[in-house]
Amino acid sequence: MCKPRIFSDESGATAIEYGLICALIAISAIVALGAVGDELSTTMSTVSTEMGANNTVTP
Repeated sequence: MCKPRIFSDESGATAIEYGLICALIAISAIVALGAVGDELSTTMSTVSTEMGANNTVTP
């Protein structure tokens, strides 16, 4: 019994796998940058507040 060519062609499956891998990497990068961005924003706010509070000139 011969298998139809459509069932033996795997080139589309490879393209889909690469697409899924790229999507996973993109989602991971977005989540990681979001977390780092929040932490960086908090740190910069703290630094800004501390610099404003200590804005006195000492001779």
